[in-house]
Amino acid sequence: MENRKKIIRASSNRNITLEIIPGHFATNHSHINYFVDLTTLKSQFRSAKAAAEELASRFATKTPVDTIVCLEGTEMVGAFLAEELARPGSLSLSQGADIAVLTPETNANNQMLFRDNMQKMVWNKNILLLISSASTGKTIIRSMECLKYYNGRLAGVAALFSAEPQVAGVNVEAIFTANDLPGYINSLSGDCPMCRNGQKIDAIVNSFGYSKI
Repeated sequence: MENRKKIIRASSNRNITLEIIPGHFATNHSHINYFVDLTTLKSQFRSAKAAAEELASRFATKTPVDTIVCLEGTEMVGAFLAEELARPGSLSLSQGADIAVLTPETNANNQMLFRDNMQKMVWNKNILLLISSASTGKTIIRSMECLKYYNGRLAGVAALFSAEPQVAGVNVEAIFTANDLPGYINSLSGDCPMCRNGQKIDAIVNSFGYSKI
């Protein structure tokens, strides 16, 4: 499977890259024809910093940010993003701010929650939601509901990759989109054209990576 791997460069910054593997993959919500490997962007500091700088340029002059809520292992990107948005002397509306970087806890029912000691950084704060990959937008919607429960004000949604340009009426600012993946397919399992054609599933995928079948 790995010998099919290809490198994609971001249209907004050719120095930012990700790897994709074409095939037949199953997520929790859908079937897709590419595994989008964001490991380097999330784990290596130079790549994470470049990604953060790109995302910061999308939000710096749009809205002040008090807290960045990180999902799916994006904490390193989130920390660099906070640094860039708060950088003194920049044109950012958040310059000089002490931006918090948080990750919500998930309970046994897959519900997101913030413990009492963390809620002060969410309650009545301007929240930038940062996600690794959005194929259907369901995780973003669940996160929005969580922030609303804790009275957080959604300042924006940022993603390393998103197949959805908009979720629940909110624009998703993504470095990579479905337009970067030729012939991208994202469908419910019952409607999957690859299943109908008898193509076997290569792997089960989630935000941590993939497990071959």
